[in-house]
Amino acid sequence: MAFQPDFQREVLGPRFGGQRILLVEDSRMFSAVLCHRFQNELGLVVKPCPSRGELEQILAQEGHGYSMAVVDLNLPDAPYGEALDCAIAHGIPTIVFTATFDLQTRNRILQRNVIDYVLKDNEFALDNLVAAVRKAISNTKTRVLVVDDMDSARQVLVGLLKTQQYKVVDVASGVEALAALEVHDDIEIVITDHHMPDMSGYELTRRIRHRFGSDRLRIIGISSSDDRMLSASFLKAGASDFLYRPFVTEELQCRVANNVETLAQMKQLRAAAARDYLTGLYNRRYFYDQGPKLVNDCLRRRAMGAIAILDIDHFKRLNDTYGHEIGDKVLAAVAKRLAAIFEGSENLLSRLGGEEFAILFPMMDSYAATELCDEIRAEISRLKVIADDEELSVTCSIGVAEISGYETFDNYLNAADQFLYMAKHKGRNIVYSDVKMTQEAAQ
Repeated sequence: MAFQPDFQREVLGPRFGGQRILLVEDSRMFSAVLCHRFQNELGLVVKPCPSRGELEQILAQEGHGYSMAVVDLNLPDAPYGEALDCAIAHGIPTIVFTATFDLQTRNRILQRNVIDYVLKDNEFALDNLVAAVRKAISNTKTRVLVVDDMDSARQVLVGLLKTQQYKVVDVASGVEALAALEVHDDIEIVITDHHMPDMSGYELTRRIRHRFGSDRLRIIGISSSDDRMLSASFLKAGASDFLYRPFVTEELQCRVANNVETLAQMKQLRAAAARDYLTGLYNRRYFYDQGPKLVNDCLRRRAMGAIAILDIDHFKRLNDTYGHEIGDKVLAAVAKRLAAIFEGSENLLSRLGGEEFAILFPMMDSYAATELCDEIRAEISRLKVIADDEELSVTCSIGVAEISGYETFDNYLNAADQFLYMAKHKGRNIVYSDVKMTQEAAQ
């Protein structure tokens, strides 16, 4: 859809079409269910194998090429985790699925730098495993910044996070951290030590929070200090979480994962708040929020822009004749066609309300926008909507105004609305703009 924001994600979680995953599991029941769920819920291509021998044969024939492996720890021909060792030796990120678990087993698993382990000890085991796979693949899209002046401690954190499949940037000071945030605008998690030479983690947290809200970036403080008030100081400075060293590996993993999940939920809420319930397009509120920013950016570059308002012709008559259900069907059809036209573009498309849609064209003057809107008008006129076995034609009128100087955003919309009124006055199913008006005056 036009002008994609960073918070676009499927509500039920991302799908990872085309990625290949190895499933090493000797239970036919578990294997069948997991293959089905990985394929249907996550869109993964699953290669099942019931034994260590078959795993070795597959890897010998096909090589790596797998995004991940899910490996049963104890197989008939690999009772001591030999299948896990095989997957790790081939460099495949691995999740362990095991019914056998104690402290010694836990330590043996973690020593192999696995992504995670999931226990087969309860009725939710399969749900937990699917969630672990989804999370691990999603992590590849999440960038984490690690800030610690001690190289050894920093590399331990980096190693743990990379094992979890996160993209990691690491720096040794607060100043370098602030610079990294300028370079990498996709950093979502910052993990910072407290004691550093140039500025404390507490001060770094304050500076980051001054620029980024907690709905955009999460900060986790970390320290080996025995000062129990330090966590409170970090949290009051704007940190989202805090851990004392030495920490348990699983605790770090869960704290980071919980903060990533919180960000994802916030993105989903923002996405829902920005969308029109009927058409799925951006709503009026989002248009008024993002539009001025795009306009100002355009004018700062000393470039022109344009704004258009599109109105479906005779929409009230259509509603009165066929009912609101058909009216909604027409709105949805027009929105779908508009969304397809602007797919992948930098233009901002929204439904203002009723039968009106607005389009902001940054970096496009009125002449180019008028030409494009005329193509849009023609495309809409080819729409056919079925109502009570009758095929309805749809037309629209469009007003276009150029943006060439700093004014209020309402002024730009009012100008486009005036040109829309003139388009209606001239007979509908046309585009009218300042360019058209100038052309007519010159004739």
